[in-house]
Amino acid sequence: MTVRDAWIQGSGFSRLKGRPLGASPLFVQRDDQAKGLMHLLSLGLRILTLIEFVVQRRLKQHKEKLFGLFPGNPKRATTRPTTERILRAFKDISLTILGVKDQD
Repeated sequence: MTVRDAWIQGSGFSRLKGRPLGASPLFVQRDDQAKGLMHLLSLGLRILTLIEFVVQRRLKQHKEKLFGLFPGNPKRATTRPTTERILRAFKDISLTILGVKDQD
């Protein structure tokens, strides 16, 4: 998250505490499990942050806005979409792969 183009780390930690990553409550029994889980969650946080950074940078470069990311307000545009909102836009899309045997 940025405020006046200065990076604030707090939003990353709030992502770890809540959705979509959700580090609490931890249902692990050993310290090494907790450590491994936190490494995995921090990797997920890095991916979310990277996607957000790249999309926002491209929108700024091309001087464009994204529409339809806000439920109930499809005409609202943003130049700073969050990764969660971007992914939510794809929730109704499904992929079906059908295999076809070779026909000779």
